[in-house]
Formats: sequence, C-alpha cells, structure tokens
Amino acid sequence: MKFVDILSISVSGGRGGNGCMSFRREKFIPKGGPDGGNGGQGGDVVLEATTNLQTLADFEHRRHFVAGNGEHGKGNAKNGRRGESLLLKVPCGTIVFDGETGEGLADLVEPGDRYIAALGGRGGRGNRVFASSQRRAPRFSEKGGTGDESRLRLELRLIADIGLIGLPNAGKSSLLAAVSGATPKIADYPFTTLSPNLGVLFTDVEAVVLADIPGLIEGASCDKGLGLAFLRHIERTRLLLHVLDISSLDADAVKGDWRVVRGEMGLYDDKLPGRPCMVIANKTDLCHEMGNYDAFIGELREFFVREGFDFCEVSARSGQNIQTLTQKIVGFAGAHPRPHGAARLFASLPVEDEPIGGAKRRRRCKAEIVPLPDGSFRILHPQLENAAERYDLSQEENVARFTKLLRKHRVEDLLIAAGAEPGASVSIGGADFNFSPDCWPEEDIGNA
Repeated sequence: MKFVDILSISVSGGRGGNGCMSFRREKFIPKGGPDGGNGGQGGDVVLEATTNLQTLADFEHRRHFVAGNGEHGKGNAKNGRRGESLLLKVPCGTIVFDGETGEGLADLVEPGDRYIAALGGRGGRGNRVFASSQRRAPRFSEKGGTGDESRLRLELRLIADIGLIGLPNAGKSSLLAAVSGATPKIADYPFTTLSPNLGVLFTDVEAVVLADIPGLIEGASCDKGLGLAFLRHIERTRLLLHVLDISSLDADAVKGDWRVVRGEMGLYDDKLPGRPCMVIANKTDLCHEMGNYDAFIGELREFFVREGFDFCEVSARSGQNIQTLTQKIVGFAGAHPRPHGAARLFASLPVEDEPIGGAKRRRRCKAEIVPLPDGSFRILHPQLENAAERYDLSQEENVARFTKLLRKHRVEDLLIAAGAEPGASVSIGGADFNFSPDCWPEEDIGNA
C-alpha cells in the first residue's frame, strides 16, 4: 500500500433547505392560517480517527467532499429532513491544519476522536414561524443558508511508541524485523525504506508499536534526501533507538554518523534531541573476528555512556543480544506508560460577544461601502449580507423587509456619500440592484 502522510482536501457543508410559504386550505376551513414548514439543516463534514488506517492514501484520488443538503420545508407544517452528514475516516495521529493560514485546528490522536471540518447551513424558516398577533398571514419565508467551505491540510504523524532512526543502511529495517516480527522489505542500497514500517512488540501490559523511520542524511532538515518528509513521525515516540552501523570498525566514523543524525534532528525541532534515546550498535556479526573489536566496542560504549545514553551492541542478522534489547524496550515501556487523552484542539471555540439572554446589547457596526473599478459598489455588513442570503427576494413581503433593513442602516446616505450616482449597480451578498436615491425600487431587488 502506498504511504501518503500529507495532502490537502476541500470540504463543504450541505446547504440548508428552504422554508416553505404555505397556507392551510381544507374544506370548511377557509382561513386555516400559515402552515409552511422549516427547511432541514445541511449535513456536516466530520473527520474521525480510526486504527483501521495507517496512511492518508484514501484521499489521494478524491480531494473534494460535500455533505448532503437539507430538504425543503413543505406545507401542512412539515419540516424538511436534515442533510446527511459525511464521515471521513483518518488514521490516528492525523493533524488538521487550515489550508489557507496554516493554523492548527485539531490533533486526532485516539480512536474515535472527531473534528467537525465543515458545518452544514442553517435551514430556512417557513412562514408559520413568522405568524404573530400583529401578522396573521405572513407571505414570506427564508432560504436555507450555505454550508461552511474550507481547505484543509492533513498531516499524519504516526502513533508509535518506539522510533528507529539512523543513516541509510544502518540496519533499522532488519532490527525492526528481529525485535517485533515485522516483515519490511530489506535490501543493501541507500533509501531502501521509502516509507515508515511498523512493527508490534506484545508485552504483558500493552502492544508496543515500533516505527522504522526512513534513513536521514546530512542536510535532511533542509529538505535534502528523504529525512525531512519523515522526521515528523518521531515527534510522538516515547523512546528513540538510534541505530549505528559499526561494520567499519572506525570509532570516529561511527561517532560522526551519530552526530549527523543528532544535528539534523535538532535543526528540525530543537526539542527532539532531548527525547529519551538508546544507542544501538548494529552489525556486530560483520566485525566479531577483527582483532581490535573489544577495544573498539569499549571506546564506543564509554563515549555514549558519557554522553548520557544507554548503549547496546546487537546483530539483527544473527540475533545476538536481540533478547536483551527487547527486554530493555519492554522495561522502558512499562516505566513510561503511553499517555492517553481526548482530541487536542489547537483553537478554542469562539467566545460570544454578549452573554446569553441579551443582558448586554451588541454594538451595531456601520455598513461599509466599497467602490469597485467598474463603477459599481459593494456593501459590506454582516447583518445585511446575511439577510440578502436568507430572504427570498422573489416574495414581495421579503422585499419590503429588506428595504426596511437598508433604511435602518442608512445605506442610501452612505452610498451618496461614497459618490454613487442614480442607476449605479450595487451588490449586497448575493443581491444586486440599481441605486435610486430616495427610493429603493422593489422590482430591481426582486429580480436579484
């Protein structure tokens, strides 16, 4: 299976259903009153973490996702059905970023963690909602609102307990196979591992997940080689196994290899070098018969212990000291249990501008008039734009309501002050009309 750990998608919530304008008409009930139902809420797009996936490859060939639209309201006070929400499964460890700003939105760590990526639009209200003692027969309804639209960047950071790092051909894949029983593809050339391989080591308490991270090279933090693409996968690990190839029997070269990887880790994230780490000297089967082996291993052990690292020499091919290494891993996992927690959201929920109940009135903002290069004008104001979106301007009473709202915000005076001439084209949200001072022509608005 192809390993995909970063990509972009676009998501759109469903549109809300339109409200219905209807009146009850039955025999012997000539004036039944308004009975138009509300439109249904649009469906949401939801991301959910699951352990059944290990990659984002399912999103590679389909990048745009739209939830279902809400049904329109009907007569006889029948409300429309809510649109079907769209559930997208992602691997555990997926981080969701805003595709435009790069802002972190959610970190889906545990199975079942959810993030609503796009909310569905609100359903429009039917005319029966607007009935009151003063307005017995409202002849207008609302259109459903559009759903949220956003572009997201999904980035997978593997949920692994132990990460194997090192230069290409250090023997990480072979060591993973020896410790966990995994069966990664192994060959003797650089960059054999083109994607992280996972293995599982079962203990009495938990299943410890090990990840073989593709080989780093000098310059990996500057996007050289394969390292930068996979360094993110060691950020969640509890323990790093730094695998070194000691077959050269050159202590200075082995130390140099270790410094290269440590340096690239620090350049990528200055916190990574402080992560718990164990140094594994691999391929002892290739140098046991050399006369200076004991002195060579003694020098390396002294150096790494002095640097503050546990040291273990092994042979992934022959199995030498693999049992000892396994016991060390199990002991570390037992002493440092895996942290558990709910989904971690980067951004908190928006804070209301006023307390619920209306104790403090929200300050009314002034409409903004924006002259456009073609001589037309656009009006920017949240309430006016929302009204232009919700009001069905093909209904006469909605045109009257919209006109009253424009007068309330003194839009005509603002347009004159901005230099608008009679007949100039003016747009508010999705509504377009021709400007006529002292009179807002309903026929122009109604045809918007």
